[in-house]
Amino acid sequence: MDKFTRISLTQYFNTPGSFQQRGRGKRVRWRANVAERSAHIPRGRQSFWGIPFSLGPADLRKKGLIVLAEGQPEVEIPLGKPATHVCILHFCDTPERPQDSAGGGEQYAEYVLHYARGTSRRRPRKRVQSIRRRFEINRTDVGWGDHGFASAEAHMPQPTREDANIAWGRLQTGVVTGSPFSVWVYALPNPRPDQEIESIVLRPGPTGPVAILGITLYNGPGHPLRHVPRRVYKLVLPSSEKTTAAELDAQLDMGVITRLYAVPGRVDERWLKAPDRGLGAQRKPERPGREFLIEATGAEGATLSVRAGKGKKREIAFGEAFGKGRARSSDRGARLEFLQPRTTWVYVTVEDGSTGKPTPTRAHFRGPHGEYLPPYGHHAVVNDAWFEDYAGDLQLGDMSFAYVAGRFQIELPVGDVYVELSKGFEYQPLRKKLAIRPGQRELRLRINRWRNLREQGWITADTHVHFISPQTAWLEGQGEGLNLINLLASQWGRLFTNVADITGEPSGCSADDTLVWVGTENRHHLLGHISMLGTYGDPVFPMCTGGPGEAYIGDPDVTTLTEWAQKCREREGVVIRPHFPTPVCEEPVYIALGQLDGAELRRYADPASGSLDEFCFREWYRYLNCGFRVAAVGGTDKMSAGMPVGGARTYAKLDPDEPFNFANWGKAVRAGRTYTTSGPVMELSVDGRSMGDEIRMPSGGGTVEVHARAQCIWPMHLLEIVVNGEVVASTSSRKGAKTLSLKRHIRIDGSSWIAARCGSELQVQHCWPLHLGAHTSPVYVICDEQEIFSPSDASYMLTLIDGGMTWLDTLSVRYDERRHRQLKAIFRKAKNELHRRMHEAGQPH
Repeated sequence: MDKFTRISLTQYFNTPGSFQQRGRGKRVRWRANVAERSAHIPRGRQSFWGIPFSLGPADLRKKGLIVLAEGQPEVEIPLGKPATHVCILHFCDTPERPQDSAGGGEQYAEYVLHYARGTSRRRPRKRVQSIRRRFEINRTDVGWGDHGFASAEAHMPQPTREDANIAWGRLQTGVVTGSPFSVWVYALPNPRPDQEIESIVLRPGPTGPVAILGITLYNGPGHPLRHVPRRVYKLVLPSSEKTTAAELDAQLDMGVITRLYAVPGRVDERWLKAPDRGLGAQRKPERPGREFLIEATGAEGATLSVRAGKGKKREIAFGEAFGKGRARSSDRGARLEFLQPRTTWVYVTVEDGSTGKPTPTRAHFRGPHGEYLPPYGHHAVVNDAWFEDYAGDLQLGDMSFAYVAGRFQIELPVGDVYVELSKGFEYQPLRKKLAIRPGQRELRLRINRWRNLREQGWITADTHVHFISPQTAWLEGQGEGLNLINLLASQWGRLFTNVADITGEPSGCSADDTLVWVGTENRHHLLGHISMLGTYGDPVFPMCTGGPGEAYIGDPDVTTLTEWAQKCREREGVVIRPHFPTPVCEEPVYIALGQLDGAELRRYADPASGSLDEFCFREWYRYLNCGFRVAAVGGTDKMSAGMPVGGARTYAKLDPDEPFNFANWGKAVRAGRTYTTSGPVMELSVDGRSMGDEIRMPSGGGTVEVHARAQCIWPMHLLEIVVNGEVVASTSSRKGAKTLSLKRHIRIDGSSWIAARCGSELQVQHCWPLHLGAHTSPVYVICDEQEIFSPSDASYMLTLIDGGMTWLDTLSVRYDERRHRQLKAIFRKAKNELHRRMHEAGQPH
């Protein structure tokens, strides 16, 4: 039996939709803004809150409203059917200004239910319901917080679509509410649902006018406007009807489906023991299946309709699934299961196993079907688009995470729950199965270290983070085991980011051995990018120049990267080349002039390819081969929730007994006591000397003993020793090993540099998926007091310098001719320096 009966009001309408009354009768006065917005009054056959109504005609000139006002006759409408509720779509108007009458309670009308004859004399034959503003009815233009107590705005809140034409700030709320002309649904309860209602009488009241648009009878369980809490359900289709979430047509007539997606997969022992825990989960194309998770809320009488592609349409009683735990379609082909019938609010404490104290982490909770359970205040669906989510969430492929303090709150379902905790590269990722009890309020978890390099003087840093606030950067840094986060302000056209966070000193949130400093990434679309870290006092402005996509249209070229670097050095900062070497142009200028401290190297090759060579490494080797000492550093270029802070990071070793502060970290970087890594930790020794050190040898060189070791939480597959860009020794593990070591005696014939690098076939599922790997800065060998020099690499650099000068002469937007000559002079100075080195090396130029 259909749970709804639309009542036709055509012969009872007494007013056109435009409110323009004709004839000699007393005119009803409406405020001007009600009539002005009449084009937005709903009409025709429509549904609100899943309740179907037959409304007035589309032509506003025709009668389409029943208007009640003082002094006008009442209107009686026959119904002739039983119902649990009589649903009325209506609105009222008030002579006062809306802000002068927010409280409500004024009686506008009476609606009277008359029951069929034959009723017992002991029971009255009618039920009278007062219609009061803000209770059973409301205005068309309610203000914020002025909604109804017993009636609902007709347009039920809906989840937003990504393509919705909504300002970005509102789009982030994930919900659309209201309409240009608010009408209200009131479900009048019928105390005699088993008895026929003969008619309803609409009787005017003493206050302002009332307009009735439609009446529908509801005969079903529960209140049609009262929804059960939003929960997660599993939909199972027949085995013969496999489809994808995009192709599954699912509709909840008296409710809202806020999310529908394929079951991620049942969690089992393989997930708990997976070797890639802590690295996220690879995104894979969805395959057709028959099990889906539906996040929904609705009335007890709602019906879920599902159809797989062009298959059979099936209907399932939603309220039955909520109340009894499961429900089936009438043909038994599809079923809906309530996955989380009981939940409990839990306070979680995560302890550092080495200290016993609460510690921030990166946390992931999930149910038995793989559904993500976010801690309170975090997104259930993480937005990992550029500059769109910066609230302490992370998406690694198909896994969502929340950065949480050492104690946080979460609503968890009673029963089996699974958790993953991570904290950078020196803690073992924890995966664990939990049994959550009814009413449980406390949960204690522990994450354990496997290394503590901080005790040995090593400082971990991300050299390149954007957009998030300093406080969020601190929390995420703590959750990833970082000591230093370089948060960089910058410019993208007319967009300026983090400029208000620049203080010229450590951010005030710095604490507990994690320091945040807001510097700048200074950028040019062709000359390249360069980062100003830890600058004291005034920042190095302008941050961008030369036009899109870094500066804005028509912005002139007023400076070089080399000049930016000089200013950073003057302010005691550290100069880093981010995402080395692209965009490629000015690198040989500022490197030849000694203005670069470190190159950000963050790409690592797959060892399965047979080589760990990457473009960024080969370009860096060119400069090392010409005697320029540039440290290897790691930074993420984090610009979205798809990248963890420290996903690629720098390890820098302080001098013994030096305290950790930015100045001492910068000193370690300049000295080359560093390595860049996306997971492994490295050791390198050449005749007892470490990264950044120098060994002096006579003409003709000699033999050195090289020790290299890589250790990692995750399996590694290849470790190599590199001399002057060539692999001279390697060791590998087909199955993967958590420790790889090399000890070799290597013949050195002339001035050289020696470094180590390692890699893994495993990937971290960043927004730019990245293989696990690491690369040390070199140990330098000087023979016969001569620096290493490669003429072919120097020639490559001269070509880039010529390219930059050509661009300055042809396409650059000139500030003025004097400044143009100054910019070119800097390039010529670097060119002369390279020619000088070629001459000293006995090379023609």
